[in-house]
Amino acid sequence: MNVVKKIRWVLAHEPIELFLRAATRFAQEIAQKTNGAIEIEVMTLSQYSDRYAGGKKVSKNELLDLMDAGQIEMSQMYTTSLGKFNKDMFALDMPFLFRSHGHASSVLDGQIGKSLMDGLSKNSNIQGLAFTYSGGYRMIAAKTEINKVEDFQGLKIRVAKSPVAEDCLKAVGAIPVPMDLEDTNEALNADIVSGGESTYPRFYSMKQNEVANVINDTQHSLFLTSILVGKKFWGSLDAATQKIMSEAAQIAAHVERQESIDDIKVIQDKCKQDGIPVVTLSTEEQTKFKAATQSVYTKYESFFTNGLIDSIKNTH
Repeated sequence: MNVVKKIRWVLAHEPIELFLRAATRFAQEIAQKTNGAIEIEVMTLSQYSDRYAGGKKVSKNELLDLMDAGQIEMSQMYTTSLGKFNKDMFALDMPFLFRSHGHASSVLDGQIGKSLMDGLSKNSNIQGLAFTYSGGYRMIAAKTEINKVEDFQGLKIRVAKSPVAEDCLKAVGAIPVPMDLEDTNEALNADIVSGGESTYPRFYSMKQNEVANVINDTQHSLFLTSILVGKKFWGSLDAATQKIMSEAAQIAAHVERQESIDDIKVIQDKCKQDGIPVVTLSTEEQTKFKAATQSVYTKYESFFTNGLIDSIKNTH
């Protein structure tokens, strides 16, 4: 009798429904293509704690280490979290790096994306399978409108724990406050920050609309996540099964990215109904924003693998 392989896919981040997308589609593809030879158990951190950690609380910050130790087979995590294993992952946060979703797909699904995943695998016990959005282009949920670049001056804005994200906002005179995305509401409520980097799908699902009364649609960088598998488990699979899983991850990623893009119009329409302004910078101000952030490229010129940024920019 064939032994069924089990995968524990732990959802690391909020909102859960946003991260269920890739996991659910991946599970569907695997069930169809392996005839039940692989069983996927999708669960939250608290469910993993109850089922596999004897009730001991497990934080999202520990999840990467649990994967690295081979105690969790799969997850989907922020690419900024992976910078500790491969600093080139931070390159994906560079301001105005991606011209369009099509450009991003060519980079993430091509040789550059593969090289980034290979770098992750080389320095950890984690194998990257595909890049997902879980949001797409960043916006800034805030208490104040940003109509021109000068409006950033002195504005305290929550950013991801990424040096690139911090330097991007410093370049326009803002004061970046690095913290977990899940802490944005509390920080806004306590006036610790006046706004926070976020994405459209999170605005209502994480109740940011209750503490922020405007969306500043800056689109200054992409918010990215990735589908990951532990190398110990990966190494236990034959080549044919690895191929099936890789293909399933790519399919799940493509579907998830499109759903994130589709979310934008839905959320914009809801904002209109609720009287929440969505502010976009004029072409002139967007050009000024891009020009101001060129200093970030100068600063990180020798930080990333030589030629990486140029390769991304030159991808069609």
